[in-house]
Formats: sequence, structure tokens, C-alpha cells
Amino acid sequence: MAKQTVLVVDNGAQYAQLIARRVREAGVYSEIVSHKMSASEVIAREPAAIILSGGPASVHVEGAPQLDPAIVEAGIPVLGICYGFQQMATALGGSVERIGEREYGSTEISATGGIVGEGEQTVWMSHGDRVARAPEGFTVTASSASSPIAAFEDRARRLYGVQWHPEVRHTPGGQEMLRRFLVEGAGLEPTWTAGNIIDDQISRIRDQIGDSPVICGLSGGVDSAVAAALVQRAVGDQLTCVFVDHGLLRAGEREQVERDFVEATGVKLVTCDDAQIFLDALAGISEPEAKRKTIGREFIRSFERAARQIRTDREAGFLVQGTLYPDVVESGGGEGAANIKSHHNVGGLPDDLAFELCEPLRELFKDEVRAVGRELGLPEAIVSRQPFPGPGLAIRIIGEVTAERLDVLRRADLIVREELTAAGLDEEIWQCPVVLLADVRSVGVQGDGRTYGHPIVLRPVTSEDAMTADWARVPADVLARISSKITNSVEEVNRVVLDVTSKPPGTIEWE
Repeated sequence: MAKQTVLVVDNGAQYAQLIARRVREAGVYSEIVSHKMSASEVIAREPAAIILSGGPASVHVEGAPQLDPAIVEAGIPVLGICYGFQQMATALGGSVERIGEREYGSTEISATGGIVGEGEQTVWMSHGDRVARAPEGFTVTASSASSPIAAFEDRARRLYGVQWHPEVRHTPGGQEMLRRFLVEGAGLEPTWTAGNIIDDQISRIRDQIGDSPVICGLSGGVDSAVAAALVQRAVGDQLTCVFVDHGLLRAGEREQVERDFVEATGVKLVTCDDAQIFLDALAGISEPEAKRKTIGREFIRSFERAARQIRTDREAGFLVQGTLYPDVVESGGGEGAANIKSHHNVGGLPDDLAFELCEPLRELFKDEVRAVGRELGLPEAIVSRQPFPGPGLAIRIIGEVTAERLDVLRRADLIVREELTAAGLDEEIWQCPVVLLADVRSVGVQGDGRTYGHPIVLRPVTSEDAMTADWARVPADVLARISSKITNSVEEVNRVVLDVTSKPPGTIEWE
């Protein structure tokens, strides 16, 4: 059976990626596309359903994303959320008007049936316009104090709209409402599970690779580990894993890969000691994108050297990478996304790449990758490991990367990880980048002397998939211990600061 795909049309919403995740949590595959995609292109992809996201614009403003009526007249189930709800109303002959005050935050609605359910509910609103008249044939199914038409539906045509945001946790019944749209409103089957993902990807991998030798670049992170385990399940001994020690790793990471992953899978592993090669290539480079692209290029060169050393009857023609859907979206590969940064798996590869890429996780979010890893039998120490970027500590040094700066950051990072583990916070914190401001010095006092040391930035965050994040409220006593230990034992550092920025507007990594 062909995979059912729900297309999430991104109208510039902060939560477009979150909508896509919530659809997948309901057991249906989803992808994000831009509102700039034409109706004919959308329809040609034969989506099982379409969700129109919210957005910051008003439908009355010139240049605001508009909805081609052909999309809602194509017989495809459609759900409009917030701005998408107002788009639907306008495209189908209803009307939208400005309200006196924005309806923002937790709001009480009264629902009267359909996919929104019945009774009084708390939902999350964020809008300054409201639907004043529903299109002909639609039934109003919810209202609030400021929005008499807060939801509507035309069940015969399978068209639905809500003014609030069901995808956010602040709408307690939101996930169930999305499930009702998908299953009851659109008639879809919730078949997107870890087991089905594995079966689907194994089939794809075998079709792509055939009987060719293949190598996989292991980084020590969960993404490359799960990608390697999937490919090994598909093609067995055709796979050789290559671990490139680029000298940009945290303390103990090489040992973890060589011990834990090999013990768990029995995979063939070749380790390349290329730290000096990477340091030489990074010399004099401070610009973040240049670092990423340099590291991406050198990774490939390392894999090419390793492939020549792996003695098989044929040279490996495929390279496995742990690229995820957020990597693709943030690198501009998702049609609804701006290019936030190049990713070493996506935008940092050389033009003369000697391999064909195999990216079995390219459609998945991080939580789906972890579920697949557990289904494949990988140990929890690997599956639940905090994300760590492929370019390693290089993008956590603000400035040029040198051996001395790497040593400073590595020592500080180890202290942070040990203290967070000792405090029992590993499961509460999604990720905690430790950043060295290498090109910055601040005045300090250590002993009886005045110092000019480097600041260290702590960036603990909570997240579900790295598409959005909030800074983690680490207890003050834990932060105090971390600061004291770093400034006492890493003599080059005399100041520890905490990054309290959410994503958006900031990214999780600093570079």
C-alpha cells in the first residue's frame, strides 16, 4: 500500500514543523511544503489530506499568502488552522474582519460537535482577525467570546477549519482533535509506526544499494548509529562503518563508539585518525558556514581514503549518512523553509562527491529516529544520547579552531556533562551545548591576580525535536557547582554565563 502523505502548507508559521510532528504522532506521515507551491503542484503530489498552517499575516494585507480555491475544490480533505482557517473562509466565499483586540493565549470555547468535539474547552488562540461569515454549506462548530465563528466544517466535502492552534501543548485536546480530522474527517489509517518505518526503509535501501559495498560515517550520535543499524539490517556484511576521529570530539566519545556500538551490532568498524588533517584545514577560519563546509568536505575525503583501504572485490559506491528531516528543512531543502544554516550532511558536501548518498532517516524527526533505534534493539545508552552536531566542537568555538581551544572547551564540556548527570537532569534536558567565546576575553580575579580569561556559555535546552526549543530551568545550585568547577579547574576560563534564549528566535547551537 502506498504511503499516505499529509501535506502541511507552511504560511510562515512558527509552528508548521510542530503540526507535521503532531500528524506523525497520530500515525500518519506528513511533509512540509511552501504556500508558494502552486495548486497544480500540490494536487499532483496526490496528498491524502492537506493542513493549512497559521501565519503572522492578515488575509487583507497585500502580499499575504493566499489560498487557491482549486486546492479546496479538489476533493482532498483539508484542515485550516488559524490563518489557514481564515484563508479557507476567504477562498470559499466567506468573510474575515479585524477584531478590536487580539485574542491571544488560553481561551475558552464552546464546541458543538464534529472534529472539534463538544462542550467547553480551553484552547490556545493567537489572532487579530476573525471569520465574520462562514462560507455557504459550512456548519459553525465552535465559538469564543471574541470569535462567534471559531470553527466550521463541511463534512460532505471534508473541509474543516479552526481558529485556534491544536498542535501546541497549551491546547489540551488538540492532539485528539487532529486525530479526529485525520481518521474520522479524512478517513486515513494510522499506519506510520516504527515497525512500518523499518520495513519501508529496508526495502528502499535494498532497492538503492543492491549488492554494492557501502560505507557509513559514524559520528557517535544516535542519528548515524540508527542509520547504520538500518542499513546493516538491510544489506548485512556489505556495510562497513567508518568512524572519523576528526579531533573535534568531546572527551570519551571515540571510546564509546568503538565499544558500545560495535558490541551492540557486531558491525565492521574502521577508525580514521584524521585530527591533524581537520585542524590544518580549519586553520585561519572563523566564519561559521566556512567551518561547516570545510568539515563536510574533509569528512568526505576521509571516507574516500577509508573506502580505498577497505579491501573488497569492488570499491564502495554508497555513503550512508544520518540526515534527518529537520536538517533538510533548516538547510532550505524543505520547500517551506528558509536556509537557516547549511548542515554537514546536506549543504556542506563537495561537488565532486565520489559516492551516492544513502540517507534512510531523511524523512524522520529525532523522536522517530529514537523509536526506530529501540525497535532495532540498540542499547538505551546510544538511543537516548543527547544530540551532538557532526562538525563537533568546532561550531561551539566562536572563532578559529585550534588544538589549545579544543582542549579548553573539552575540559569545560566534560565538567558540565558530569554535573548534569550527577544532578539527574539528563532526561529533562534535550541538549546542552557548551560554547567557548574564544575571540572574547573578560576581566577576572583569580587568586591575587587580575586575569583576562575566556567566557564559557552554557546552553541547556528542552525540546521535542529541535525545531523549537526553550532554555532549560537548571536549578541554581547545579549552575553554581558547574561555574565553580569550571573556573577553578580550567584556568583559561574566568567567567561562565547562561543562555536564556528560546528557539526561535535563537538556534540551539551558536554557529
